[in-house]
Formats: sequence, C-alpha cells, structure tokens
Amino acid sequence: MSKVATLTAWVVISLCLVTLITLPVNMQTQLVASVLVVTFMALIKLLDAGGKWRLVALAFGSAMVLRYVYWRTTSTLPPVNQPENFIPGFLLYLAEMYSVVMLGLSLFVVAMPLPPRPSRSATPGKYPKVDVFVPSYNEDADLLANTLAAAKGMDYPAEKLTVWLLDDGATLQKRNSTNLVDAQRAAARHRELQKLCEDLGVRYLTRDRNEHAKAGNLNNGMLNSNGELIAVFDADHAPARDFLFETVGYFEDDPRLFLVQTPHFFLNPDPLERNLRTFEKMPSENEMFYGIIQRGLDKWNAAFFCGSAAVLRRKALEDTSGFSGLSITEDCETALALHGRGWNSVYVDRPLIAGLQPATFASFIGQRSRWAQGMMQILMFRFPLLKGGLSIPQRLCYMSSTLFWLFPFSRTIFLFAPLFYLFFDLQIFTASGGEFLAYTLVYMLVNLTMQNYLYGAFRWPWISELYEYAQTVHLLPAVVSVLLNPRKPTFKVTAKDESVLESRLSEISRPFFVIFAVLLIATALAIYRVYTEPYKADITLVVGGWNLLNLIMAGCALGVVSERGEKAASRRVKVSRRCEFSFGEQTYPATIENVSAHGARVQVYGLPTDELLIDVKGKIRFQPYSGDGTFETLPVKIRNVETEGDLTIVGCRYLPEVARHHSLVADLIFANSQQWSEFQRMRRGNPGLVRGTLWFLWLALYQMSRGLIYFFRSIKTEGGASR
Repeated sequence: MSKVATLTAWVVISLCLVTLITLPVNMQTQLVASVLVVTFMALIKLLDAGGKWRLVALAFGSAMVLRYVYWRTTSTLPPVNQPENFIPGFLLYLAEMYSVVMLGLSLFVVAMPLPPRPSRSATPGKYPKVDVFVPSYNEDADLLANTLAAAKGMDYPAEKLTVWLLDDGATLQKRNSTNLVDAQRAAARHRELQKLCEDLGVRYLTRDRNEHAKAGNLNNGMLNSNGELIAVFDADHAPARDFLFETVGYFEDDPRLFLVQTPHFFLNPDPLERNLRTFEKMPSENEMFYGIIQRGLDKWNAAFFCGSAAVLRRKALEDTSGFSGLSITEDCETALALHGRGWNSVYVDRPLIAGLQPATFASFIGQRSRWAQGMMQILMFRFPLLKGGLSIPQRLCYMSSTLFWLFPFSRTIFLFAPLFYLFFDLQIFTASGGEFLAYTLVYMLVNLTMQNYLYGAFRWPWISELYEYAQTVHLLPAVVSVLLNPRKPTFKVTAKDESVLESRLSEISRPFFVIFAVLLIATALAIYRVYTEPYKADITLVVGGWNLLNLIMAGCALGVVSERGEKAASRRVKVSRRCEFSFGEQTYPATIENVSAHGARVQVYGLPTDELLIDVKGKIRFQPYSGDGTFETLPVKIRNVETEGDLTIVGCRYLPEVARHHSLVADLIFANSQQWSEFQRMRRGNPGLVRGTLWFLWLALYQMSRGLIYFFRSIKTEGGASR
C-alpha cells in the first residue's frame, strides 16, 4: 500500500506541476507571479532557512525555469520557413536547453549533499600495507624531493608503507633515444633520481617504454608492488602527515570500497586568481567541485577518482585490469569502470595534500583542454547513461560530470547571439520587450538565485561565468577536435612550479581583445539604433543589454590574460612556528613566519644586522612534527634582510645537503593539514547576489582598464622593438 500511495502522490504532484507550467496566463499575471516567486526565494535565503525550506525554494525556482522552457519552446522560435532566422535561433534555443539540463543535473547532484564525513582512523594493529605511487614525467628533482619526503614522513607504521617514484622521464626508450641530447638528459635524470630515492629511502622504478601515459606508468607500478592499498600523489602533490590515518580506515568498513578520494588543495593561485588578486579573498574555483559537487556525488556513491590525493584498493583495480587508459583522463574513466562493476567510493572532505596549479594562463588552458578532451572521450567511448552496472543516480552523476565540458558551445552561442540582431537585424528570438522582462529576465534571476542556493560560499556570483568564458575561447577548438577524432588527443603533462617574473600579456591573449573590440562596436551600434529606430527600441534595449553583459564579462577577461609579474618563484604559506636562527657562532630566538618550496621568511629577535652579509650561510633549528620532539637543523642561505622594530626579518633559501634536510623542508610546508583547512575557512563567505554582483561589476571595470593598459603598453614595446 505504501508504494501505491507514494506512486499516487508522485502522479498527483507531477500533474499539478505540468498544469502550473502550461497554464495560459497574460503577461501581467506572469510578471506578478514571477516577482512573488523571486521574492519568496530571496526571503528564504535571507532567513538562512535550510533543510526542507531549501528544497521548497529550489522547487519553486525549478517550476519557474520549466515555465520559461515551455514558453520558450512554444512561443519564441522563428518560423522554419525563414532559415536565416530559424537556424541561429534554434542554435540559441539548444544552448539554453543545454543550460537547463545542466541545472537540472546539478540540482539532482547537490540539492542536499552529504555533510563532511568524520575522521576514520584504521584500527590499531590492523594497518593494511600501503604502496604510495608518485608518477613523474618531467618534474625536477627539488620538486620531487619535497613530495617524496612528505610521503615518506606520513604518520604510519614504517613496515607497512612503501613509497615509489614511478619515473616516466627516464625510461629505457628515452635513454636510448636517437636524439643524443635527449638521451643524455634522460640518463642524467635517471642517475640523479636514483640517488635521491636511495637517500630518502624510497623505491625508484622506471620502465622500458612510455606506453599509455600516466595510466601505463601506474599499472607498471602495480606489477612491481604488492600492497593491499595504493595511494596516488601527483609529483607536485605533497601529503600531510595524517593523510593515511584519515583515509585507510574506511576500507575496513566496506569490503567493496575501491576508493577514498580527498580534495586537491593548492598552495598557489591559478592564473585567474593571481591576475585578479582574489586568491586570499574568495574561494578557489576547485573548491566548488571539492567542497560541494564531490559531496553531492558521494551521496549517490558516484564520487570519482581525481588522479591524485586518493587511496585505492588493489583488488578492485585488478578486477578491471588496472587503471583505465582509453581516454586521457584515466582517473574518472577508472572510477566509472569500477562503479560499473559494483565497487563503491567514499569522499573525505578535508584537504590532506597541498599541490601546485598552473601559474600561466597558457598552461591553465592546456590543463583544461586535456580535462575537456578526456571527458569527451569518456562520453563518446563509455557513454555513462547506458553503461551496464551503474545505478540510475550514478548514470546521472557521470552524465553531469561529462556533459559539463560541452559548455564552450553554449557560451559561444550566448556570446555571439546578440550580434545577429545588432549587426544583421536577424529575428532569432520572437518576443517583445515586456515578454522578455516577464520570462527571460525572471529566468535569469531565478537561475542565479538557485546557483547561490546550491553553491553559496563556495562560488561567488558571476565567477563561474567568467571562468567558463575565459576557457571557452581556446577550449572550443579542443572539444571540436576530439568530437571529430576521438582518438586523436594524447596525454600532456601540465607544467609545474612555473612563475611569471615580468608583467606581460599572455601569449594566447589576442582573441580576447578581438572579441572585446567587436562587442564594444556592437554596444555603440545598439545605442545608435535606439535613437534611429525608436519603433524597435524595446527589443534593441533588451538585446543591447545582453550584449553589454557580454562586454562586461569580456572586459574582465582582459585582466585575466594580463599576467602579473611575481618576485617570488613559488607561493609562500603562513606557518608561525617557533625556532632558533643561527648565524656564525651565535643562536637567536626566532619564529618562522612563512615558507615556500624554496625558502623561508624568519623573524629573528636580537640579531645584529650590521654583521649580516647577503648570501652568507645560516641555520634554522626547529621541532619537526614527525620526530621525538628534539630540535633539528636545516641549513639556509641568507638572501635579504629587513628591520621591523626589535625584529630582524630574514629571507633565506634552503640548502639541503642530505636526505633528512628534504624531510625537514617537507615538514615545514606540508606536515600540518590543519593550516590548509583554516585557510579555506578564512576565505569562504557568501556575499549574496546583490553585493556579489556589485563587486563583480567593480572588478570587471578595473580589470578591463588594466588589460587595456597592458595591451597598449605591448603595442608600444613592439613598435619600439621594430624600429
């Protein structure tokens, strides 16, 4: 009876919803109803009502979205017998329907995400044997030393832990290359990394040939190891001491668990954050995925492997012949295969690793192109909606993750659609200005409000749109290429630990300035047409407003591609750890203020600055987190000195001489995961839709002016160079 009652209730609710969506009303009634719904949603948001009220607000918003879809489908498409209007109009309609579908999938995934899971330590005496894989291709020894030392320093029984460097940069194929320079470099790398691993107590492993990229490298590691669990860290992802204690315990609870995934936390800003200077003020782009979406996926047993910062069960991987390598995103593909065979996953929402992300806009686009192409390959080769073994929620979750990367198509259409009317007077959207206000504008407001509900403090208004626009310009050709030839893309390693020493325009910035110029001309044309064609002023104002919104987004993107120069080669992390600083024969009380992968900034009390010389050696003595509480010494070289009252601020560079020194550097930077959680909490705050929009407008105007200054400066520089 209960099933019949539930089914009856769903049928009744569905019929009521269909009636509400298709109810014929005049424009004034539609406008009043829209205002009431938007006001109701805003009140619930202002009162910070969660739980069922959150679902009620989202349900009202969904009804308004579906009503817009009904109106858009039945009343706004141009006649088919006018192909010059119908074809671009239908493309715009498809772009909007794609956005609605993605909104629906997002609602399913994250309407009520799981709360963060509690810590789950392994039972004492039942610690499983763990192999730690650090795959590498072209990363330098210093970067690898920090990651390997951090992995080796994890708080876990030493006899149960084996760390492996899987080096694909010095394979036998590379060392025997017919290119003499490449062969010598590979041989030198082979010797250097073998020595580094020997000093750190880490196993070094390479292979004969570079086959199947990262997936092949990981599978080679599986063939040469035997741990029950496998932890994977990218070469620039160093774990905290408590990584394994926070993750391996989950495998005791579920014998069918194949994955425990943790977030990717980054020490440095991505190019958008660095160039816009939002890194310490606003949540990073990846926090929306790791802070909300992965928890939503976890609710449906669909949290997937992200390539690093994860622990996997060897038995499960053997069930699918190791890591999948058909696509260039082996991580998601592997998870899809294992979920399809009935294995389960868990997501632990706590940053337990710290890594590096691309510093230049070009590298950022290269990384995102690989992700987009890989997800398109999974969509085409594996098509999650029809993949056997998946539950219906899992199918929807994987479709959401793969279909997302089609956004360059919809963003391109939204960008250029107003131009069809302003430049060519095409009628691709059949509606009056009043209808646009009652339906389309309300749909946009409801959409923004729902996004604010779903992502709140993890994503500020308009930031997703900016990230998508900034990527669309170069991702569109990448996505088109993989759709035309799915097997063409190959795995390309993202550059690590880059820096921009001088302010400059990105080498791939030119299209952004061309688009901005076209949109600026279109804005001027819209103003001209309002005055010369007053009988169409309502439509022209609507389309001109749409184009103005695109212009604001394009203007902000000019700041994104205007690379700011950085003095520091790597990002500094605040630590505040007591220490002693030695110079010559004297020792002084000090505090380590911040650290980076290359050096530290130390506050020293009582240091006689008149005796200091730049590039003179000194020592930092501190208590490592991993140890018996005794002080250990890290040699450094003094690079710069400042005086602040009674304190002397010393900037110094590490001078690691033995393997233990690398471990001390890793301890300073990576050992304490709590500092990363605190940093994330510090910058999470929801400004709200109104305040967030006003902030974005100010940001866009400032970044537009900064981008234009960079542009004219580059023209002047090129002109001077040509003379």
